[in-house]
Amino acid sequence: MAAPTPITVAYGDGIGPEIMEATLRIIQSAGANIAIETIEIGEKVYLRGVDTGMDPGAWESLRRTRVFLKAPITTPQGGGYKSLNVTTRKALGLYANVRPSVSYAPFVHTLHPTMNVVIIRENEEDLYAGIEHRQTAQVYQCLKLITRPGSEKVIRYAFEYARAHQRKKVTCFVKDNIMKMTDGLFHKIFDEIATEYPDLEHETWIVDIGAAKLADTPEMFDVIVMPNLYGDVLSDVAAQIAGSVGLAGSANIGDQCAMFEAIHGSAPRVAGQNRANPSGLLLAAVMMLVHLQQFAVATQVHNAWLKTIEDGVHTYDIFTDGVSRQKVGTAEFATAVIDRLGETPKVLTPVSYDLAQPMTLWHQQVQTKPDKRLVGVDVFLDWDAGSPNDLGDALSRVTYGSLRLRVITNRGIKVWPDGLPETFCTDHWRCRFMGDNNEPIPPSHVVSLLQEITQAGFEPIKTENLYFFDGVPGFSAVHG
Repeated sequence: MAAPTPITVAYGDGIGPEIMEATLRIIQSAGANIAIETIEIGEKVYLRGVDTGMDPGAWESLRRTRVFLKAPITTPQGGGYKSLNVTTRKALGLYANVRPSVSYAPFVHTLHPTMNVVIIRENEEDLYAGIEHRQTAQVYQCLKLITRPGSEKVIRYAFEYARAHQRKKVTCFVKDNIMKMTDGLFHKIFDEIATEYPDLEHETWIVDIGAAKLADTPEMFDVIVMPNLYGDVLSDVAAQIAGSVGLAGSANIGDQCAMFEAIHGSAPRVAGQNRANPSGLLLAAVMMLVHLQQFAVATQVHNAWLKTIEDGVHTYDIFTDGVSRQKVGTAEFATAVIDRLGETPKVLTPVSYDLAQPMTLWHQQVQTKPDKRLVGVDVFLDWDAGSPNDLGDALSRVTYGSLRLRVITNRGIKVWPDGLPETFCTDHWRCRFMGDNNEPIPPSHVVSLLQEITQAGFEPIKTENLYFFDGVPGFSAVHG
């Protein structure tokens, strides 16, 4: 027998210790070949003054094992506490969040009895980069960052996952009718990678109508890949309409490490009462066993869990009169699953994790740098001393070299020249300075222009240089 695979385990907060104990008891009874290293994370660590919620020794364990089975944690309310989930995903490069949403009708109530959708969410960037600023008395900003490597990694993973798990279609959700550059890049890369998988169908939906279709007709979808924020929101929606968020597990996959967790929180109100449903964490542990290539154990555990659900042995959160047969606590549910190891469901579809198709993940490729030309600058001002025309008239007198004021926007809408008097304006203004005919300018001209603007009595709060890449504008046009 092979040596046990080391894994790092965190029991978490709230219901975490109860559901982790139940989960480990089940998978070890099934023969999981693991060696457990336990770490402490979460609320107690936060309150000791560690703002990440994880002691340095915990990071050492994760670097050693590269596999993390994590129970839910509680982040204390109030400022100064970072999200441990976000920190862990980004620090360890866990770029793909895999969240299956499967219905278990007729044993768990759902309006969608044939639903079987996997949402693969980009995990490291987008608005979750967490780069926020207060810029004026009235305006805050959050930067949305979409990168080519980040998009390539998660999109390729989605296609590889679909192929390895005998899925038929991959769908992309974006909002590139509005965010043409960021979501537009994600869409473009999806189309590029899709050509490498002719055996799989592919399609793209604008996220608003896609979300509506997912909520109404989830049977239309198979594997869905999307940027971070959309994926976070819609994976919870998908889990709930499938039956319950409490039944959903997730995997966070990176090149070096992987983390497995339930998607629900720590539920402190029911902690210590032997009421919590361990199913979400157990199904995450099944995903962990697949990751560890312990396919037979993963199959046995998952089928035993399905048989338990099918037999009507349910915790309080999914117990339904007339459908459920026995209401049990956390520990009793674990015992029921263990008693059914080796059995398969008769009504629900049995699973098999003996994956014949290996997954080929993304690797960094050398890319030719584009020709990059600086052609202007957007200067953002904190100003509330008059109308857009007042600002435009004053700034029109500020120049440097070929740089001239071309347009002013407020919250993305053009207000000068020829703005509409009905447009509501805040104290946050984007003032675009460019030369004639997109001619290149040296970076020193931007610095000198800012000095001229400051000497004219204005307060620049931010700048964004405007570049052409291989002759294509690398900045959005101004509308309005």
